[in-house]
Amino acid sequence: MKDKAEKARAASLVLAATEFDLRNTALRMAAEALQKAKANLFDANRADRDDAAEQGLAPPLLHRLVFDEGKLSEVIRGLTALADLPDPIGRVTLSRELTPGLCLYRVTCPIGVIGVIFESRPDALVQIASLCVKTGNAALLKGGSEAKRTNRALFEALGEAFSRAGLPQDTLGLMETRDEVGQMLGLDSLIDLIIPRGSNAFVREIIKNSRIPVMGHADGVCHVYVDAMYDKEMALRVVLDSKTQYAAVCNAAETLLVHTHSADSFLPCLKPMMDDAGVTLYGCRRTRGIIACPEADETGWGREYLDLKMDVRVVDSLEEAIAHINRYGSGHTDAIVTTDSAAAETFMTRVDSAGVFHNCSTRFSDGFRYGFGAEVGVATGKLHARGPVGTEGLTTYKYRLIGKGHTVGDMASGRAFYTHKDL
Repeated sequence: MKDKAEKARAASLVLAATEFDLRNTALRMAAEALQKAKANLFDANRADRDDAAEQGLAPPLLHRLVFDEGKLSEVIRGLTALADLPDPIGRVTLSRELTPGLCLYRVTCPIGVIGVIFESRPDALVQIASLCVKTGNAALLKGGSEAKRTNRALFEALGEAFSRAGLPQDTLGLMETRDEVGQMLGLDSLIDLIIPRGSNAFVREIIKNSRIPVMGHADGVCHVYVDAMYDKEMALRVVLDSKTQYAAVCNAAETLLVHTHSADSFLPCLKPMMDDAGVTLYGCRRTRGIIACPEADETGWGREYLDLKMDVRVVDSLEEAIAHINRYGSGHTDAIVTTDSAAAETFMTRVDSAGVFHNCSTRFSDGFRYGFGAEVGVATGKLHARGPVGTEGLTTYKYRLIGKGHTVGDMASGRAFYTHKDL
């Protein structure tokens, strides 16, 4: 593992100096390579899914494991969209004259070597690898063992395309065992950032066992709250899409909160639609007084089902809904459906999540949908990057100071004076 990290470190220093056009060419060549390799990719994925089904992998995880024509088209569109974005490297975010002839510039640059540990979705490998190339970072990738064949096939197709484009051979490294992950956590002199995508417990375990900075991508316990003042048809569309458009992902809604003034009119309309979509609703006592459904475990609010299941709770006020979300949510994405603009503003200000939405589906919480090209995940912490992490989240900056023989002694003696003038 140390050898892989050392090679990635050497590659990262070359990548940091690559031209914008070269990185974009590599992304477009990668899209072509994936299209040409699709038969091999689909065969590998089919074998992974057969093994996973035989081993009894849970249905939501089996669903996430699929890499088919739809997923291939999606990642190819992502690669193309990413190649069309401006260069995230070399942007000047501050320009200041300290004293005449001495100018300070803050300029974006790559982070360096990024270790990413992600779940069973093979398309995540393409998104992560492409974002790292766009931002001039080297990447060490560890996907779920249930997708090992698909990950290997994707890694080989991407690596070959990047090398042909002229990027360093070790731009990407693939980890395939848990032992390698354990070893990686101790390589703080070679790896600059770790991005784990998984449960809160998993992220905490990574933080506990490494001195490397960690950007956590944890559970997606997302909520939709239907307020006292609401448009019924809009609320039905938003709740249905938030839960059913793709249930096995972190931005799907897991809990529905309904204001008591809306519950009697809304829940009886929602129930048959959810039944038709195959969704099982688990209701609190007040919910079950309005619609027939299994009882929710009210001591365990905050479940991430990743399945066609949803908890429902009737609340007495906007304040109670906000308190519930801040207590049981994961800080991912939460939405309010309301025609009351003041209520919406209160919700979006006081809910402590990376994404706070008004009158739209939680499924919009996504780097591609935000126009980031792709994402390495949704960061639920508050430092460096938050929400869908695209190119901006994978860059840092350095200060460039350019002078003409300036010295601090001249400033201290009064022979020169600070102007601190923004340019």
